[in-house]
Amino acid sequence: MPVPALTDPSTSTPADEQSKKPNGQSSQKSMTKAERRELQEKQRAAKAALKAQGGTGQSKAPKAAAAAQKKTQPGETSKHGTLAGKDAVTVMDDATGGKSVSRSLRIFKHFGLPKPVSHVKGDIHPAIIRLGLLFSEFKICGANARCIATLSAFKTVIQDYTTPPNHTLSRHLMTHLSPQITHLVTARPMSVTMGNAIRQLKLEISNSDIDMVEQDAKNALCDKIDNYIGERIIIADEVIQKLAGNKIQDGDVILTYARSSVVEKILLNAQESGRKFSVVVIDSPPLLEGKALLTKLTSGPNPISCTYALLPALPSLITEVTTVLIGAHALFSNGAVYSRAGSALVAMMAKGHGVPVMVCCETYKFSEGVMVDGFGKNELAPVKVIKSTGHPEAASPSQNLEILNPLYDLTPATFITAVVTEVGLIPPSSISSIPLALGKTTL
Repeated sequence: MPVPALTDPSTSTPADEQSKKPNGQSSQKSMTKAERRELQEKQRAAKAALKAQGGTGQSKAPKAAAAAQKKTQPGETSKHGTLAGKDAVTVMDDATGGKSVSRSLRIFKHFGLPKPVSHVKGDIHPAIIRLGLLFSEFKICGANARCIATLSAFKTVIQDYTTPPNHTLSRHLMTHLSPQITHLVTARPMSVTMGNAIRQLKLEISNSDIDMVEQDAKNALCDKIDNYIGERIIIADEVIQKLAGNKIQDGDVILTYARSSVVEKILLNAQESGRKFSVVVIDSPPLLEGKALLTKLTSGPNPISCTYALLPALPSLITEVTTVLIGAHALFSNGAVYSRAGSALVAMMAKGHGVPVMVCCETYKFSEGVMVDGFGKNELAPVKVIKSTGHPEAASPSQNLEILNPLYDLTPATFITAVVTEVGLIPPSSISSIPLALGKTTL
């Protein structure tokens, strides 16, 4: 019978070396039951000694794993901090020192949510700080109101500005305005109207005469800002009031959604002209802006007969409507209208019942870009704003409840009959011709 060859320790293979632990012990697979029990007793004794000495040699990984397992509910997974691969789980300390779990859908993480503006970075003008707070608290709301407030604040910044030595106003002023703009965007995402106005302002600053006296140059810029507000917003609204008001006849039932400053002016102007009509105001949370519009229309010496209802009641009221008038936050070159969330539903319902939909929009809200839905870019209503409107779910918050309220949606061009602008009534298919109709506009 062949005799098994003896293994020389000096000629052991790598596999043999790997079967041993760094401390010279054999792996548990090659150990007997008694040897494994002896090794476990030694490990227990070592752990007890460390614990008695108050040592911290134990790994924190088991504790972290146990804590994570407690935070994860049955059927959920803590991998990458996700909830069932769809919801993000964030653990935060609440005011009482306990833990609260905030769950939100990851697919909505790109929506713009206003950030706290309590901490000011850089040399920010007090007028800009005040305006940022008003924006974040929704005290100034609406595309026109935000644009006018922004340009008015920039007038104050420009008047208080002093060009440093060895610099020119046309170059250094734009550098000075950049942190001011960044602060406003931090308070609330920039609107299309603000972006268009700021780009035009920067263009005028760059075209300023470097040989002009500084105060004269600042006065000229402020005059151009006033001209922009007057021509592109105030006068434009007056023209739109006349064009849209001519479409309102006696006996009409006009439906509007939320609150638009230009639509409000159209209805009040038509009432002052002696036309007899009624208005249906459709509203929805979280802002409930239709309440403010309703107050304006029903107050005064000649109140308008109004009906107020929330969005779910729209199917019951649309059959009595003759015309739909809605405002716009922005107008895109493909004819789509970016407006308050719920506008698309109103336009779709009106289209299905053969009711004409007219969008009242100034041309300075035009964007040469293309937008196909309201998901790629949007803004969320802050919780404090939701609470201020008396939202029932916000009044009793829960760690298992996440309130999601996008502020805008996109109405496709197929649902729109005409867009009323200061350059005339434009069909949605011809929206891209607005720049040609305006030519080169200046502040």
